[in-house]
Amino acid sequence: MTKIWSQEYWAKKDGPTLIKENLEHFRTHNRRPVDRASFHSIFTRDKPGLSDPAVPDALADAELAFGDTVPTGTYLDMCANLPVVDPRKIQCPVLIVRGEHDGIAAEQDLIECFTLLPHKDKQFVFLPGQAHVCPLGINRHRFFHVIHAFLTMPPRKDAGADEEEEH
Repeated sequence: MTKIWSQEYWAKKDGPTLIKENLEHFRTHNRRPVDRASFHSIFTRDKPGLSDPAVPDALADAELAFGDTVPTGTYLDMCANLPVVDPRKIQCPVLIVRGEHDGIAAEQDLIECFTLLPHKDKQFVFLPGQAHVCPLGINRHRFFHVIHAFLTMPPRKDAGADEEEEH
C-alpha cells in the first residue's frame, strides 16, 4: 500500500491560513459558510497567479450548487488538533509534496514529519511555482509528473528489498 496524504494532518506551527479566531465557532458548529470569495481565496491566499483565473469560478459554480456551507472538521483540526497523524505509525511508502508557496504547513514541520516516517521508501519533493492547490495550479503538470513517478517506481532488486516488504 502506498500513502499520499495531505499536509494538513501534520502541520504543527501556526500557518498563516489557520483561522484561530474562529476556533470556538468550529467547535460548536458542524458547518461553516462559504461563498464565491471563499473559493477564490483558496487560489490567491498563498501566491496569486499560480492558478488559471477560471478555476476558482468553476470550483465555486460546482460546489455552491450543493449549498453555501461546508463541514468545519478540517478547520477545527488545523486550528486545535494538529498533528492528527503519527508518522511513526505509517508502515508503507510515502510521498510528501510541498508547494513553494503554501501557507498551511511550515516547511520545517513537514521535514520533521518526513524524518519520523519509519519506512525507508519515502520521498519529499519541493515544487517551485506551486501553491497549496498543486493539482489545480498552472504548473500542475509538474505535480502530476511527481505523483506518476512515485506510483510507478520500479521495485528494488537488492537484498534490502526483502526487509522493506516486511515493514
